[in-house]
Amino acid sequence: MKTNPDIVIFACIHNAGRSQMASAFFNVLAIQGSARAISAGTEPAEKVNPVVVKAMREEGIDISVNIPQKLTIEMAQTAKLLVTMGCGDKCPYVPGLRRMDWALADPKGQTMERVREIRGEIRGKVVALIDLEGWGK
Repeated sequence: MKTNPDIVIFACIHNAGRSQMASAFFNVLAIQGSARAISAGTEPAEKVNPVVVKAMREEGIDISVNIPQKLTIEMAQTAKLLVTMGCGDKCPYVPGLRRMDWALADPKGQTMERVREIRGEIRGKVVALIDLEGWGK
């Protein structure tokens, strides 16, 4: 087994919704020690969206203590993969870093029902990524 897990960064603009859900699902579903996720944003909010926190609690995952953080070039250089979610040109370019973009709606300002739909889309994409890369349990 590897000594250092692969790092996957999930990034969106405010690091208050999509990227928080994706990294939380990833860290629960991936084999511990094979890979781990961090989330960040290009313009981090002050706190995680409370509706997103509530939606994740419904899944048994508590992200209420998470604090949005800035996505930096230095952070991206440590990663194997950068998964962007709506930050477009605002996400840093790191030569040699593999990048995917997931077209996902922003949960900000959405109803709880819509946030649940977005959560389901994110979970599905995370599961598919883990399976594709061999990080699954």
